[in-house]
Amino acid sequence: MTDLVTTSPHFPYKALHVEHDGPVLRVRLSPPAQDATLGVAALDDLAALLHSLHDRPDIRVLLLSADGEDFCLGADRGEYQAALAEDPTGAAMRRIADKAYRVCDALENTHAVTIARLHGRVIGAGLALASFCDLRAGADTCRFRMPEIGIGLPPAWGGAMGRLIVEGGAARIRELMLTCETFDAATAHRIGLLHKVAPLDRLDATVAAWVRPLVRRSPEALTLTKRMFAGHSRAARTADVAMLDAHLLTAQLGRSRP
Repeated sequence: MTDLVTTSPHFPYKALHVEHDGPVLRVRLSPPAQDATLGVAALDDLAALLHSLHDRPDIRVLLLSADGEDFCLGADRGEYQAALAEDPTGAAMRRIADKAYRVCDALENTHAVTIARLHGRVIGAGLALASFCDLRAGADTCRFRMPEIGIGLPPAWGGAMGRLIVEGGAARIRELMLTCETFDAATAHRIGLLHKVAPLDRLDATVAAWVRPLVRRSPEALTLTKRMFAGHSRAARTADVAMLDAHLLTAQLGRSRP
């Protein structure tokens, strides 16, 4: 196994740990502050990594996981407030929000099959990011939450509302967003946000059971199948206003700023 993909112009990464294992790219969120939030450094790293895959048709599978006790505790709200304090017009804040949108779009549309390996808490932006992966496996101890409305924000990170509705169903996602209810892995599996649930000590084996056949598939067939699903998903989201999410988030944060 070769440690770190050196073909990216953004190497070395600041908030990711990346390993190239033949046709499998193993990517772990590893924020510098070890606070499990999804900040600008991670977004920049993910954007650079996903862009580098344009020239890596040999990569069949991208496995996304995280260091620490939790997969992700959400976006870094401190960065949002700092950006608004520095630039009250909201332009800096919109640039951060646009980064999130571009990362999620690139994750959905990359040629590689993307797998999210989830553990611990998966909150807000963490759940949004995972939802754009093709396959999602979670430990049976996972806890999920969409807290945005509870903290006075619209669910506007990464353009994920449309994706979550397509994956989990409008009625259930509406309930979970409006109530900000914490839900477990069994619930996530039942509504389609998780494809597989396993004990934590069996989670890697569960993911490996997906990876083994995927790396043997025709790369052309995998890519075409992904594009067909992406086209269907976009068609189901024809009324999606995701491109406006950066403006919605900036406007709301500006109103709620102390």
